Amino acid sequence: MAVTAEEILATYDQLAEIEAEFDDVETETIRHQYNLSKDLYVKRAQIVSKIEHFWPLVFEQAPMDIDEFIQPSDSQIILGALKSIDVKRFEIDTPVEGGDPRSVSIRFEFDDNEHFEDKVIEKKFWWRHGKDGFVGYVSEPVDIKWKAGKDLTNGLLSLAKAAWEEEKAAPKKEGKEKKELTPKQKELKEKLEAEATGAESFFCFFGFIGERVSAEENIEALKKEAEDRKKRQAGEKVEDEDEEMNEDDEDWEDEEDLDIFPQGDTVAMAIADDLWPNALKYFSKCLSSKS
Repeated sequence: MAVTAEEILATYDQLAEIEAEFDDVETETIRHQYNLSKDLYVKRAQIVSKIEHFWPLVFEQAPMDIDEFIQPSDSQIILGALKSIDVKRFEIDTPVEGGDPRSVSIRFEFDDNEHFEDKVIEKKFWWRHGKDGFVGYVSEPVDIKWKAGKDLTNGLLSLAKAAWEEEKAAPKKEGKEKKELTPKQKELKEKLEAEATGAESFFCFFGFIGERVSAEENIEALKKEAEDRKKRQAGEKVEDEDEEMNEDDEDWEDEEDLDIFPQGDTVAMAIADDLWPNALKYFSKCLSSKS
């Protein structure tokens, strides 16, 4: 017997609800595991701080999602100056409306080195939902105080930070009024086009932005998702609306092209979900490879 279009749509709604329930389970699992293990990570940090070069040796065995972006010049800093890494799920530690346990801060601590003055470089990644259906990490550029002539990003990171500040300060466009790139964004775009080599420094990671999804948009999207779930659970039809694209799609594409490290979300996830929790495994692997 042929299946009707209405029956297919009803089945899709059921599957969408199951996917949402899986997401609920994943979210609560992350929250529970983090709360159970965070004191253990503190103990681990105290112990490994006594082991010389622990974190550099961990990074030496980093998974491919991280290792492929580490250039030889980056390795010199990581192996010679990295003291520690710390990962926090800050929206669990400090609950906020629309917060998600997948949001992470990644904190790198360094010894004195010949390349930059910073002792601590910390970057936050917010897990957000967009009105267009996007779900994933967004972030803000974090600059590094490079010493003269030692900038491994060749000015890209500082320029990305300056362009971001200009973008935030620029007047918001109303309706279909076209949004133009700011002067710093234009400068950044030209620099990226001129220096496209495919071998950017790992330290460009700190410039990752991703999608422009604000905290306010995230809350609106979550409320819409919650309303749709209630309708599905009540057996009501949820309209299959086209994705709500921004009115200035072309401008957003331009801004996406300005990301100096587009794979930043992948690297952040690899650090938070693999390298950080499995540090002892990677350390042991490094020792085994040297024996």
